[in-house]
Amino acid sequence: KVLGEHLAKLASSNPEIVAITAAMPDGTGLSYFQKRHPDRFFDVGIAEQHAVTFAAGLAVNGMKPVVAIYSTFLQRAYDQIVHDVCRQNLPVVFAIDRSGLVGADGDTHHGVFDISFLRHIPNLTLMAPKNTIEMKYMLDYALQMNSPVAIRYPKNNTAYMEDLPSYPLYDLKWEYLKEGKDLVILAVGPMIEIALQSARIIERQGIHPTIINARVIKPLDNETIEQLIKTHANIWITMEDNIIEGGFGSSINEYVMNHDINISIKNIGIPNRFVEHGTIRELRESLK
Repeated sequence: KVLGEHLAKLASSNPEIVAITAAMPDGTGLSYFQKRHPDRFFDVGIAEQHAVTFAAGLAVNGMKPVVAIYSTFLQRAYDQIVHDVCRQNLPVVFAIDRSGLVGADGDTHHGVFDISFLRHIPNLTLMAPKNTIEMKYMLDYALQMNSPVAIRYPKNNTAYMEDLPSYPLYDLKWEYLKEGKDLVILAVGPMIEIALQSARIIERQGIHPTIINARVIKPLDNETIEQLIKTHANIWITMEDNIIEGGFGSSINEYVMNHDINISIKNIGIPNRFVEHGTIRELRESLK
């Protein structure tokens, strides 16, 4: 809903914006955009590969296409993302719905692989908002970039996350949510809520963490990383709703190893197995 309404608002003042979905106008929230701008809305049916290549063609001709597809279904269009969009460095925005655990949608719909299959692609910027307000800021930023951008976000959000202050992006920087001296927690998307809940528990034991909203997964915010290395504890935890292999935590591991830094890192994420059906709460319990 937030995607459809905000994109429709932006399109009212920018005639280059078009929206594309693959048989999911309601599920992606683009039905609102469709009503406001029917001549700039395209439902290509269950053809995700075509949706991505079609977006590339529109981008070549000066349009600003936004492709809204569930994370699990975007896997079908991996080759088109690489070959048709990113290789040509085209300004296509991927709005990746249902990232992470999706609960009642079923075990085939968990979007737990997208960070791993996207972050290694050249030219692609990958973001994850902590709430709907930040999502709007990311969409604003992405549509001003002249290169491919993917914004991944979960099916649901909580009132707690919506109450967190949110600020526009600048230079693809991360956000400090809490300052502490004992350890550093780098969290992505909905895992920020878990990080903040965890902080309240460990603070009762006298452990005070720094919590970072790593809202830009790629490129890494090297400036903030270097600042954390110089001024904060050398115990780091990464938290993401993606498989650990090849995910956000892996990128932090790579940075630390490549720069020969003495930091102890614990990666928290989805283990390398297919996730079953269940509520998000039940699944988080089972995946410990």
